[in-house]
Amino acid sequence: MSNLFYQTKSLRPMLERAEGIYMWGKDGKRYIDGSSGAMVSNIGHSNPEVLAAMRAQMDSSTFGYRLHFQTESSEKLAAMTAALAPEGLNKVFFVSGGSEAVESALKMARQYVLTQGQAQRYKVISRYPSYHGCTLGALAVTGYAPMTAPFDPMMQRMPKIPAPRAYLDGLDPELEATGHYYADMLEAKILQEGPDTVLAFIVEPVGGASTGALVPPKGYMQRIREICTRYGVLLIHDEVMTGGGRTGRFFGAEHWGVTPDLISLSKGFGGGYVPLGAMVARDDIVEAVMNAGGFIHGFTYAGNPLACAAGCAVLEQIEEHDLTGNAEHMGDKLAERLRSLMQRYPLVGDVRGKGLLTAFELMTDRTSKEPLPADLHAHARLVDIAYDNGLIIYSRRTRGGTSGDHFLVCPPMIVTEAQLDEMTDILDASLAQYMAEIPQFSGAT
Repeated sequence: MSNLFYQTKSLRPMLERAEGIYMWGKDGKRYIDGSSGAMVSNIGHSNPEVLAAMRAQMDSSTFGYRLHFQTESSEKLAAMTAALAPEGLNKVFFVSGGSEAVESALKMARQYVLTQGQAQRYKVISRYPSYHGCTLGALAVTGYAPMTAPFDPMMQRMPKIPAPRAYLDGLDPELEATGHYYADMLEAKILQEGPDTVLAFIVEPVGGASTGALVPPKGYMQRIREICTRYGVLLIHDEVMTGGGRTGRFFGAEHWGVTPDLISLSKGFGGGYVPLGAMVARDDIVEAVMNAGGFIHGFTYAGNPLACAAGCAVLEQIEEHDLTGNAEHMGDKLAERLRSLMQRYPLVGDVRGKGLLTAFELMTDRTSKEPLPADLHAHARLVDIAYDNGLIIYSRRTRGGTSGDHFLVCPPMIVTEAQLDEMTDILDASLAQYMAEIPQFSGAT
């Protein structure tokens, strides 16, 4: 019995310890953290340099409220973050997690347009499917029915456009025309809603949990930027999952050379050592809001010195050991292994991703892209099988939360090729075990 509850009644072993890419239960069983938790533990568990930095900060102070003191660790982390951000985005606002980072970007965007005499702008366009957080503001721009439907009466509905799932639509993602086809849906939606009412467009550079490491088609990100600029719409990059080096660049959008107006950042930014996130904003946006009376927003633990000290140490580890480069290199190796499994297992219908933000999707038929029957709950069953075999992976329903099954394979950025082999062997055995449970696939391997 436990007084603690979370999302479901499912139980997992009591955690004993964690080190590198491995975790151990109290019973002594070892697990490979093949999803970095929820794509959080980018530099692995129990990094001694990060723990040392946290101890040193604890000896100095663990809390200093931002209205009472500046702190050295928060100033240092802000400077480090600004140095990594695109040119012109030098203002940093700290939060404790991804949902808070998204909320902060939405509120900053709204307060900025008020300073510009554009009070009629309030609509934030996003994509379907998408996930941007669990608070009501972040849910309003999320496109994932099981998570949003219960709260619809409590939220301001926001417009959506289709995510660029070229692989499902039978389009070639390497053609610029494909990217423009999906991006032009944004322009059509802006015109439909009324350009003077649209505040912002929010997008993950590489899709996260809702679309399973969806990489945009060629030309998509650049065209999105052009459209937002044309209509005076602020572009928000949700880098909560992609930021921190996981895709092979510190910010995922760097792959396309696109600069947003605001960035939401968390997860790997704190590396799982502390709750930490940030909003990074264009200088002139922040200046206008501050001159108009200040940012009407905030959280008690924003800029907490202990959290920021850990964040500094995480960024230092990423740079010192070139973990972003390792994510790119090992990501290529991981993708090769997943594609090899795809050749062996006909129920694997797609492999996609960037760096160590990688996913595969199960389908009944690769040609028609028909998903497995929803009542099989493959997204849960394969995760349980892999877990029992000692590998942690992360899943979601691909098609708006109601059907389809994809699995994120996103180990910490410190992963080695030998460890990828270890993960692949377990995933291989797990897929074979799962296929044997499905009548139409049993005996197919």
